[in-house]
Amino acid sequence: MTASDNYHGFELGPIRPPSEASSLLLRITRNCPWNKCKFCGLYRGEKFSLRPVKHIIQDIDTIRFFVDQIQDVLQQTGTNYQQVSALQADLSASDQLAFHSALSWLRGGMKSVFLQDANTLVMKPAGLIEILEYLRHVFPGIERITSYARSQSVARINDGDLLRMAKAGLNRIHIGMESAADDVLDFINKGVDKQTHILAGQKVKRAGIELSEYFMPGLGGKEFSTANALETAEALNQINPDFIRIRTLAIPEAVDLYQDVQSGRFTPLGDIEKAAELLLLLDHLEGITSTVKSDHILNLFQEVEGRLPEDKLKMTAPIRSFLAMESDQQLLYLVGRRCGIFTELSDMEDTELRRHAEKALAAHHVTLDNVESWAAEMMQRFI
Repeated sequence: MTASDNYHGFELGPIRPPSEASSLLLRITRNCPWNKCKFCGLYRGEKFSLRPVKHIIQDIDTIRFFVDQIQDVLQQTGTNYQQVSALQADLSASDQLAFHSALSWLRGGMKSVFLQDANTLVMKPAGLIEILEYLRHVFPGIERITSYARSQSVARINDGDLLRMAKAGLNRIHIGMESAADDVLDFINKGVDKQTHILAGQKVKRAGIELSEYFMPGLGGKEFSTANALETAEALNQINPDFIRIRTLAIPEAVDLYQDVQSGRFTPLGDIEKAAELLLLLDHLEGITSTVKSDHILNLFQEVEGRLPEDKLKMTAPIRSFLAMESDQQLLYLVGRRCGIFTELSDMEDTELRRHAEKALAAHHVTLDNVESWAAEMMQRFI
């Protein structure tokens, strides 16, 4: 592939939502323009920059080139992937990255694209619309284009530009609300308040773009746990997002919040308290039709999924059951879940899985006294 105007080849950012596992990852911006949230260390020390539109266009052309090459070989050889692998023999590092992205996307059906990194809507609307239109033109079979965004950025975009983005093909936005309690947002240095969260969410919905909002149980610590649940529920009720995605707080040593824990400024919740906070949120979601997703390994209950309002009882039932358990049974579930043995509460009824959890409980010497510190250490492995 040819390079021009300081184009150094195809780029790939560090993360994507779990729901974008089959998507082509297209890097629009590098890193995070805010990069100050106390609970996040992903982009610390990294400089934010906007990639030139022409470089992103070249990335799209590079993917088209490799998709065509791979499809030609598969058509000639009858899906012989050994022959496909031979195509990358003399490629540069960036072209190898593009080749593997094209191959993975082709295997996934080529139906969805995720725009990286943390906040592509900080780009000027005209540039983003140009990218969206070109992407749809080159790959007309795309069904979904998704991006992360900050509420603060979305709130500044006028409704007409959001409508034009939707028309150009942007049809899902993920906003990291995390909390809508102003005390929590201020403490974690989120750079946004409750009303801006609500304004941004409503603007996305008015544009006809699917909206995912994230809630983070535990983010308020012991002091603001109730507010974290109730204020966030109130904001979500005013937005009615398409999806509410649960992301349980974990605090690795690399984030600023860890220093607040060490100094005593922040008192973390244990898993049982986080479960109670999640239940409080769900109980106060009213008058909305959102789909709740628990699609992350850090979540205590992956079965807490469904559509509101009809599935509320089904979603809250396992949490209520867990909170009503004897403490020794709660301890067994926590160890089984944090060791990856259990994915949902009903797994405790599986004799074999339960036996493995009991062995893990003994092997790790977990007790009611040390379970919170042990679980926090285990959760760091998945960040």
